[in-house]
Amino acid sequence: MVAKQSGQLLILVLVFGAVFLIIISSFISSVVTQARAVDVRVEQQRATEIAEAGLNYYKWYLAHFPGDAGGGGTYTYFDPEAGAVGEYDLAITSNSYCGEVSSLRVQSTGRTFANTAAQSVVSATYKLPTVAEYSFISNANVRYGASRVITGPVHGNQQVQMDGFHNSYVGSGILFLDGNDGVFTTTANATPGLFQFPVSPIDFAGLTIDMTQMRTSAQASGIYYGPSGGWGYRLLFNGNNTVDVFRVTSTQNYWSFSAAERWHQGERNDILSNVMIANNLPIDADCPVLFFEDKLWIEGAINQKVVVSAGLNTLNTQNNIVIHDNITYVAGSNAGLLAIAEHDVDVGIDVPANLTANGIFIAQNGRFGRNYYCAYCWDGGWKGLPSSLDPFVSRNSLTRLGSVISNLGGGTEWINTNTGEHMSGFRSRVTSFDRDQVDNPPPLTPETSDVYELQDWRLEG
Repeated sequence: MVAKQSGQLLILVLVFGAVFLIIISSFISSVVTQARAVDVRVEQQRATEIAEAGLNYYKWYLAHFPGDAGGGGTYTYFDPEAGAVGEYDLAITSNSYCGEVSSLRVQSTGRTFANTAAQSVVSATYKLPTVAEYSFISNANVRYGASRVITGPVHGNQQVQMDGFHNSYVGSGILFLDGNDGVFTTTANATPGLFQFPVSPIDFAGLTIDMTQMRTSAQASGIYYGPSGGWGYRLLFNGNNTVDVFRVTSTQNYWSFSAAERWHQGERNDILSNVMIANNLPIDADCPVLFFEDKLWIEGAINQKVVVSAGLNTLNTQNNIVIHDNITYVAGSNAGLLAIAEHDVDVGIDVPANLTANGIFIAQNGRFGRNYYCAYCWDGGWKGLPSSLDPFVSRNSLTRLGSVISNLGGGTEWINTNTGEHMSGFRSRVTSFDRDQVDNPPPLTPETSDVYELQDWRLEG
């Protein structure tokens, strides 16, 4: 009887022992697996850090070799304490127009020597910051009226009076002038908590585009038109990578007023007649530079990155760009416009009541604005408009997506300084900087710094 019970006990011991061994084996196997997984994750994290070191290296490379699309290859990563612990591969892709690099895409693949299978891939874009990051940059004293609504940073090298609504930084390069701060307001619309002064001025000379070089690029690969022999050119974007070009043969003369020229004639922004000289002219995507050695009226729908310039005509003192009608972007087209005038960028007189003007507009030596017009004015003589232009004295709204860079002061609404009454121009102005142009600006957009910025960081694997 005792022997039988001992045998049963032995069987139980063996069964429970086997179960225990299975549990212990499973536990040990799980611990080992977890340990290996932890090791892989550790090595994966180290590989990501090594890959990021590759991005940092390329920033150093660009600081020493600006705009150079070289520097690709495999590099050993050295830890200060452990020595060589891994390596990263750099693959560089450049985005360029007219042979000049505008941005660089860097893909960095990192791996450790401890586990070369545990690798990580990160990428980012390097580019120089441009004027597209601002709604406005001015080089003169400027006032933003109470009817303005502004989204995006505003910078002035001189004094800034901000009386409009805004949601971002407003900076001035000066501390104090004529009893007022560098940035000040006279309304409850503004947010003084966003005022900053003095701040470092933006070198306006550094924003000046070399028009001779631009003309050379347009002559070689873009679109170029020399002096018109008339009043200038009219440019119509067709929304399909083509433009129509017209020679302006007749314009109307009238009185207008500006702070710089006072009452004067000779603006002549109203076109009476023009003749088409190019129909559906294709724009080269690799060098979308259009240069007109004369005054230029622009309008239409844009569906690509493009730069337009007017200047270098020594016979015509108005190397201006005139916004003649709506300038819009085709939805979903990744479009962007840079419009550069050697002198002024004018908002035309006979424009729609609700005008849209998208783009980055640069008045290199002049101002962005619209003169004062009057239907019935007498100031030492008759200063009224031709009756055909009387309805255009006041317009309802101006909506812009983009930036304005103006050397001189200007504006698009004129009010009675005593009563605040609207007298001429646009009753409301809504402006926003264009986020798409910040990340991917049109070719030749002026930079505001020579330090490359990292954008669009991505962990790819």
